[in-house]
Amino acid sequence: MMTRLERSVAFVLRGGVALSTACFAAGVVLALAGSGSLADRLLQVGIVRLLATPVARVLVSVIEYAQERDWLFTALTLIVLVELMAGALVSLFR
Repeated sequence: MMTRLERSVAFVLRGGVALSTACFAAGVVLALAGSGSLADRLLQVGIVRLLATPVARVLVSVIEYAQERDWLFTALTLIVLVELMAGALVSLFR
């Protein structure tokens, strides 16, 4: 039996992969059809969505652990979230 946390994480992961796959597929089809600008944008959105999926998973975990009042795992997962966000911000401004 899956816990609420497992169900929430599974939903986020499935949704993120499905959305990024749809963007990639549409982008490839449009690129093959010769619509460069829109195709490029969809491919970029697909990549960003795919990269954001693990961050969303960690955010959902923070919320679920806090609702369960598991403060140790809330704090540890929050540290992971801060590290992910700091790494993303540093890479943007390099």
